[in-house]
Amino acid sequence: MNPFASLFDRKPAPMIGLDVTSSSVKLVELSWTAESGYVVDRCALETLEAGWVVDGAIEKFDEVAEAVERVVKKSGTKAKNVALALPSSAVITKRITLPAGLSERELEIQVESEANQYIPFSLDEVSLDFCVVGPSPTAAEDEEVLIAASRKEKVAERQALAEAAGLHPVVLDIDSYAARAVAMEQIKRLPNEGKDLIVALFEMGSMSTAMQVLQNGNVLYERDQGFGGAQLTQLIVRQYGFSVEEAEQKKRDGDLPEDFASTVLAPFIESTAQEVARALQFFYTSTPFNSVDYILLGGGGASLDGLVETVASNTSTVCKLVDPFEGMQLSDVVRNKQLRNAKTASYLGACGLAMRRFTL
Repeated sequence: MNPFASLFDRKPAPMIGLDVTSSSVKLVELSWTAESGYVVDRCALETLEAGWVVDGAIEKFDEVAEAVERVVKKSGTKAKNVALALPSSAVITKRITLPAGLSERELEIQVESEANQYIPFSLDEVSLDFCVVGPSPTAAEDEEVLIAASRKEKVAERQALAEAAGLHPVVLDIDSYAARAVAMEQIKRLPNEGKDLIVALFEMGSMSTAMQVLQNGNVLYERDQGFGGAQLTQLIVRQYGFSVEEAEQKKRDGDLPEDFASTVLAPFIESTAQEVARALQFFYTSTPFNSVDYILLGGGGASLDGLVETVASNTSTVCKLVDPFEGMQLSDVVRNKQLRNAKTASYLGACGLAMRRFTL
């Protein structure tokens, strides 16, 4: 489900998913065949320097636009249509209940009226969208409607970024929704196709980790946690005296001193696992639930050697690394080039955005 799908014109054409984070720009292009299902046609990643994107805001527009151009060229895609996402912190969402059977215009009037109660800005300052989720679980004559709103300048920023790189923005999603789309595909691979299982998804980024707890397609709990891969970079800087740029590069290249694994990495992994366990405790104390059946780790910070096992040990819960491309066929281009030695968990958001091509 995508609350922002109508903010841009929709055109039925090949489309790439473009995930812009504080550390990188990632691109994924998918197609579909009746025989194989999803096919990964293209994927590529371009790193960003620290400070170019901060808390989802693009601070160095020209530099990021050039990085987008590079990642498009690197991927070899010919597609121009693109799906992007805003960070969840930049979007206000609210589920409301309205009478079923309203016309589109009647829905718009009702949504605008309701939105005034939940949005702390003038409606003239926001891009507002909505979608009908389905029948109300409490009243047969009503239906649930999801409202989504963001400041117009945030929407315009993403649109301008795509256009500066020669792309045509057709979908603007929310990053947590994109990650969730991939997680739901992963959950289908669990026992009994994941029915009734409670699954905690942790998307581990550079500056923070987004947690979602899911059951039967519903979100039971969401929370952003203040830990991420940038903390490992800072530990490397303090331990070895590298600059931040040197530490990031050496971390990506695996070019670190021999004692890195024992002196820096192992304590960081243990600390991260404890943060995951603490986040789950917040979930247990805030909801009627006292356990989860599975933990899924995704995002760029999830691929550290030993992290999955340490999280499983600290939480006494089965933990799995999310490979967004699991079960998908890889094109020859991707198999031979872009995914060689790549950490596929980092493509979580971009893959979810690429999947939007098939739900327009």
